[in-house]
Amino acid sequence: MTAEAIAAGPRPGSGAAAAGAGDAGAGDRPMRIALLTYKGNPFCGGQGVYVRHLSRELARLGHSVEVIGAQPYPVLDEGVPLTELPSLDLYRQPDPFRTPKRGEYRDWIDRLEVATMWTGGFPEPLTFSMRARRHLVARRGEFDVVHDNQTLGYGLLGDLGAPLVTTIHHPITVDRQLELDAAADWKRRASVRRWYGFTRMQKRVARRLPSVLTVSGSSQQEIVDHLGVRQERVRVVHIGADADLFSPDPAVAEVPGRIVSTSSADVPLKGLVFLIEALAKLRTEHPDAHLVVVGKRAEDGPVARMIERYGLEGEVRFVKGISDAELVDLVRGAQVACVPSLYEGFSLPAAEAMATGTPLVATTGGAIPEVSGADGDTCLAVPPGDAGALAAAIGRFLGDPELRRRIGAAGRDRVLARFTWARAAQGTADLYREAIAARAAAGSAR
Repeated sequence: MTAEAIAAGPRPGSGAAAAGAGDAGAGDRPMRIALLTYKGNPFCGGQGVYVRHLSRELARLGHSVEVIGAQPYPVLDEGVPLTELPSLDLYRQPDPFRTPKRGEYRDWIDRLEVATMWTGGFPEPLTFSMRARRHLVARRGEFDVVHDNQTLGYGLLGDLGAPLVTTIHHPITVDRQLELDAAADWKRRASVRRWYGFTRMQKRVARRLPSVLTVSGSSQQEIVDHLGVRQERVRVVHIGADADLFSPDPAVAEVPGRIVSTSSADVPLKGLVFLIEALAKLRTEHPDAHLVVVGKRAEDGPVARMIERYGLEGEVRFVKGISDAELVDLVRGAQVACVPSLYEGFSLPAAEAMATGTPLVATTGGAIPEVSGADGDTCLAVPPGDAGALAAAIGRFLGDPELRRRIGAAGRDRVLARFTWARAAQGTADLYREAIAARAAAGSAR
């Protein structure tokens, strides 16, 4: 539903599931949860995946969850309502960086959004936070807890009518630095600095947050180091794979030489250029080796130039917008899954590949080793940015079916033991209760 429609009918969470939730900090009473996401695309990046699976599992625990989001809107499972809090959708395809028509402007927030885009900045975290604040204040008393999915905007500071818990998957300052390092000249560096100007706001907001949740120990330390958040305010709740969906299926045949990876083509931290170079090296000994990338193909840029340089146009295929079932079968049919990233705050693709029993080659960038486990046990691990090491590890798998079987099976066992959405939801709900109790205690002390 749209935000405007909220006032017209019954509010989500007003029924039996929410009965008695006003004192939801006690025991196992169901909670009324507002889950905010300023960007929920389920086919690009991890935020949409996080919102979809976490909201579903929280609902399965008996809580009332309402997702409040902007474009691209998340895809949610049955029983989880979406309240649309629309932006001007300035980056939509096929006309990104568009200029809205006069009739599209609704208020001063819209004008701020356009002005920031016109001057080279990225406005969505700030403007979504302002719209979310206005919406939540108008609905004061309807939620027991507000959970922000990495907006970190000024609008979420102050009293929202319920305690705030914020997920920071990893500090975006890491992405900013990697893009600056990869910039070809001063003009590109200036453009990167302006685009990532919102990270100054996110630093300031993060330091004032009472309760921060993150997805790995590596991200926890980086939040402390990069954002200046006190260690005791940051809690780790690992996320994971949908192990029922991402599961082995012997009926799906292996495709000889298939390597699968998930990547945004020209985002430097994803390391796809190194995997393309590794493929070129690999094909001298394994001529059937080919790569399927889940993500959008860039028609120009470093990855496109690398593919052309090595003559790999027919050996690298990009797929996007595929269904869950198609994605799972794509991974199941691969002989090797690869995460070549220079850095990850967690790595959902690693967990999902492991859950299918597909053997994994992964770098040691960021939190990836927390997910993938020990080299030679549950994965083959290589240094980030090393195309030769990637080629050697992938080649080991392609030439050794028994190694693929052993490490693939061990990888699934690791995911089932540590990284499932059910475990993530329970840990997140525990943190909600702590936040609710802390707010109640602070109110009693006044």
